[in-house]
Amino acid sequence: MNESFSSDYARQLMTQMRKGILVYCVLLICSKGDVYSTDIIKRLREAKLIVVEGTIYPLLSRLQKDGVLVHVWKESVKGPPRKYYHLSEDGKAILEELKVSSGQMQSAIDAIEKEQSWTKSIKSI
Repeated sequence: MNESFSSDYARQLMTQMRKGILVYCVLLICSKGDVYSTDIIKRLREAKLIVVEGTIYPLLSRLQKDGVLVHVWKESVKGPPRKYYHLSEDGKAILEELKVSSGQMQSAIDAIEKEQSWTKSIKSI
């Protein structure tokens, strides 16, 4: 396997992982109550998830279309009213399931990584 193929393959895998994690993080952010889309993007960037507006707006629309998010319009001090998102009842249930699943996945990853480092230390003896 050449280095270019390895890097490309790893990037593709990371893209797929990031998509799922991005949805989970958006749901976590929206679980706190009404959140403006710009604030969602800001919080994701602060968490070091690289997000561009061209990614987040279609995601928010899809989650709303799927019934996971709902929005309310609120008057803005400057400019037109703004759309704020929060979880629907289904979205709350989905998020709770995802919290359990993410914990189980993290435990599995930790166990495998621990086993791998243990195996490496045994081989070095």
